[in-house]
Amino acid sequence: MTTFRMKWIHLHSCFGANRKLFQKIIDDDPELHFIYQYRPADLEKVFTLPPTKAMMLHQTLHRISPAQLEQLFQEQGICPITLHDSTYPCLLQHIYDPPFVLYTQGLQHILANKRTVAVVGTRKPTEAGMKSAAYFVHALVENDWTIVSGLARGIDAHAHQQAIRTNGRTIAVLASGFHFPYPQESKSLFQYMAKWQLLVSEYPPWVRPRKWHFPVRNRIVSGLSQAVVVIEAKKKSGSLITADQALEQGRDVFAVPGSIFSAESEGTNRLIQQGAKLILTKEDLLQELPNVTGKS
Repeated sequence: MTTFRMKWIHLHSCFGANRKLFQKIIDDDPELHFIYQYRPADLEKVFTLPPTKAMMLHQTLHRISPAQLEQLFQEQGICPITLHDSTYPCLLQHIYDPPFVLYTQGLQHILANKRTVAVVGTRKPTEAGMKSAAYFVHALVENDWTIVSGLARGIDAHAHQQAIRTNGRTIAVLASGFHFPYPQESKSLFQYMAKWQLLVSEYPPWVRPRKWHFPVRNRIVSGLSQAVVVIEAKKKSGSLITADQALEQGRDVFAVPGSIFSAESEGTNRLIQQGAKLILTKEDLLQELPNVTGKS
């Protein structure tokens, strides 16, 4: 029997990269009673789709059944979590636009931990930035915090690596499906985390990374976290987008100051000027973090 949950995941896997269309379908048919009955012409009319897109959606929906898709995910070690599942992270569930489905790979229990902090920063860190990231990540791990980041080169990848080296937990939020790890230089880290930590994406496994996926992804990095720590960021940086998302979501934002002569610190220094909490020591950070325990 095909359950509502199976239909939801199946539909999302077909057009999950198009959030607007998925929402349209759900609004029209909340229980997904009719989705498999539509002909291409029906899809075109009901959802105002171009003929080519309507045909593509119809073909994709009928190329593989929900049960076959479920089996495929099991074989690949992929566990989808829907917005309706009890295992969906509470913090993320309450942001403005939570992902309809989270595709996960790795140790599922990590997602249940409420003690989560995002550590993000520039793709081209200075030596001081790398040392700062290691210092704060070690302090967080020692105090049982899970490190969340985006697996990007630079501070993000370094934060994941430092969490692993100190026997901590870490979650990487991807801007692509699992079949297309990005960047390629982080492939070995990606493969390790797929087994021994946790990878998360709102995109089905076969979706390639696109430029616009990265800023959209950042809302999940902050959404999964109690707070965000920014370590080195240029004036125009994806890390600043994460900080903005965090503020909109009601999260605390911390920033490590840097030299006024360093372009890599211009963004973080501006964040502090605009009200982000300046941190110089691990005590500065740990004392300000919310007092949360247990699992979601």
